[in-house]
Amino acid sequence: MQHKVSRRMAWLSAAGAAVIVAGLTTLGGPAAEGAASAPAAAPAESGGTRIAYYDQWSIYQNAYYPKNVDALANNVDYLLYDFENVDPTNLTCFENTKASDPDPGGENDPNAGDGAGDAFADYQKSFGSDISVDGTADAFGMPIVGNFHQLQELKARHPNLKVVLSLGGWTYSKYFSDVAASDASRKKFVSSCIDMFIKGNLPSQGGYGGPGTAAGIFDGFDIDWEYPGSTTGHLGNHVSPNDTANYTALLAEFRSELDALGGKHYSLSAALPGGQDKIAKLQTDKIGNYLDFGDAMTYDMHGAWDATGPTNFQDPLYSSPNDPSGTIPPGSEKYTIDSVVKAYTNGDPPYGIPGGFPANKLTLGIPFYYRGWTGVPAGSNHGLYQAASGPSAGKTLSGNVPGVAMYKELSGIVDNPADTFYDPTTQSAWFYDGTNFYGGSSAQSIKARTDYIHCNGLAGAMMFSLYDLDPNSTLFNAVVNGLAASTPNCTTPPPTSPTTPTTPTTPTTPTTPTTPGGGSCSAAAWVATQAYNGGAVVSYNGHSWTAKWWTQGDTPGGSQNVWTDNGVCSGSGTPTTGPPGTCAAAAWVATQAYSGGAVVSYGGHKWTAKWWTQGDTPGGAQNVWTDNGAC
Repeated sequence: MQHKVSRRMAWLSAAGAAVIVAGLTTLGGPAAEGAASAPAAAPAESGGTRIAYYDQWSIYQNAYYPKNVDALANNVDYLLYDFENVDPTNLTCFENTKASDPDPGGENDPNAGDGAGDAFADYQKSFGSDISVDGTADAFGMPIVGNFHQLQELKARHPNLKVVLSLGGWTYSKYFSDVAASDASRKKFVSSCIDMFIKGNLPSQGGYGGPGTAAGIFDGFDIDWEYPGSTTGHLGNHVSPNDTANYTALLAEFRSELDALGGKHYSLSAALPGGQDKIAKLQTDKIGNYLDFGDAMTYDMHGAWDATGPTNFQDPLYSSPNDPSGTIPPGSEKYTIDSVVKAYTNGDPPYGIPGGFPANKLTLGIPFYYRGWTGVPAGSNHGLYQAASGPSAGKTLSGNVPGVAMYKELSGIVDNPADTFYDPTTQSAWFYDGTNFYGGSSAQSIKARTDYIHCNGLAGAMMFSLYDLDPNSTLFNAVVNGLAASTPNCTTPPPTSPTTPTTPTTPTTPTTPTTPGGGSCSAAAWVATQAYNGGAVVSYNGHSWTAKWWTQGDTPGGSQNVWTDNGVCSGSGTPTTGPPGTCAAAAWVATQAYSGGAVVSYGGHKWTAKWWTQGDTPGGAQNVWTDNGAC
């Protein structure tokens, strides 16, 4: 039974050196006694938050540049740039160009990630005009170049995009236990990370960097500790029984120091483990106090570390009685997405998990890569749950790691309907060409997951990672479209009786009846089939309404709570909430945090927040607030 639920392999080279960084996964943590509980940002409530990882090493053999993200960025809320390492000597954030152990993932070397990093990729690699975001080549004398400068250009073109720095990952989590061990070590580590990556004081290396050279690039931190209190991380990781409380205390320290910066809200997120054995090491009822959102790594549940199978889904949404895999000790459960989500939100007594993590701060992880086996006989279900001769062959862009492949490396299989299968019990996909079996995402399985996000009140989806996308961004578009679509009929989990897998069918888009708009409102009448962005104003049943977030088909005043009621329309269509000339809404306060849809008064007008905001003046250049007119 495999217990490393999030083993992610990635290949990179820096300045001629091969660097392997395996990554993305876990977090969790408890809140230490006495830790100050500064509020995190208001949670996403729409189920439409879109989070995507951009891998540091994408620029090498895969040639996936920040320029490629430019076409997607309007459909990304948070871009997580991964990963930075912990200095093993000083236990601080640092920058270095040094290869990690070059065997696949460094699995047999407990020191694989010690001192490793890629400052060259971060801020020393020059980009030509052909691969830069804005089409201009890096020039001599620039303070920084590399990915960091490209992220600057990306943010300039997409001012609503939040870019967040991710710390840790599979290979770089060794020293998290040490940095979290005491109040002094936590303060030292967090302040070093803020100094380097928020204040932008990069070390001068290779003719680049220096004080303030990276200021303004990153909007917060993402903590990928794999895994607090657990020995199932990378070989050699430091683990302590105090990790559970110390992890929460580390998150609290990040939240406190980020808040102390002032000026704006800096986000704090975490990649959260996908398996009850690891979730049990976290204080799920406390860590949500410090996080803007947590990304559950609901994938890597099965893979070719079980070299001879049986084959299985990478990310089963629900359990199946046909699943031949073992249970997760010390309980009797198996790996499924639903059990992971319920453990975080509702708790899981057999594993001692208290639950309590807010559903509307939890995102569901969707993989853009595949786990595979070869030598798989068809059996009765197109290779599902069959023995194998070994892992599928390694692919070049995936670092030649056996058992791992990208969508674009599986052309003719994952994009071939004849090789694509879907199980209605687990609501999961697999791909089988007669010999090779791959578990991973399809359009149909992604739609099932976005429906699950909506029906369970989750924040949205985390995508790992953009590195794996094909030129058409097939899987990315499926996630974005699924999050944007309505899910009018939420159902209970499917029956657990044995079912026969089916080939996928194209999901149909439900229709909603249109409803007449209201009376004398001057705002356009709400139309059920029209898509509205956050801040859009419509009229419906004699009232004016403002959208809190992206919506389509959600009736104003309905149970979805998508629309803010601005009150009965006046003859001019201006919402009225009090006597003429007065503003009934509370006055805007610069230091107060507001969620999307919040209504305030300022300058004699009424305003509605389009998204989470703090310190952004209504009517200012930030365009955060919708002007609902004079009070």
